[in-house]
Amino acid sequence: MKIAIVSGKDEGPTKLNAFDNALLAAGIGDVNLIKVSSMLEGNTEIQDIVPLKPGSMVKCVLSSITSDNPGDEITAVVAVAIGENLGCVVEETGTNENPAELKDKAIFMVKYMMEIRNETIKEIVVKEITHKVEKIGSAIASVVYLNDEIVG
Repeated sequence: MKIAIVSGKDEGPTKLNAFDNALLAAGIGDVNLIKVSSMLEGNTEIQDIVPLKPGSMVKCVLSSITSDNPGDEITAVVAVAIGENLGCVVEETGTNENPAELKDKAIFMVKYMMEIRNETIKEIVVKEITHKVEKIGSAIASVVYLNDEIVG
């Protein structure tokens, strides 16, 4: 299994447009996202995002947050733990919260998920992004499941 971990942030004239612009900034704005829960195959390989076929159906774990309150600091986080037999993903968001604490919370949760499955962690990767809202802003972090059908 191959995944890419991406993030993006932006502003827009509406909440929907801000979210869409954040997806574009992350490189996943021209596809249909299908939210999945949080499981990966063992020994999953992380790679950079590649161009995706416009309109394709793309599975992902998505952490997103949008605010129309100027001055808000919004943060989206994903944490990935990979083991030999399986892997887990968690997402976390916060408004006006310490990004380092949100990152630590995501790491705690993904470690716990692996522990209760008796899986040894080989690698942990965390991606976080924070945006200070000007008018209407959005931030996203996502784990994108890659396959040959969606790669452009």
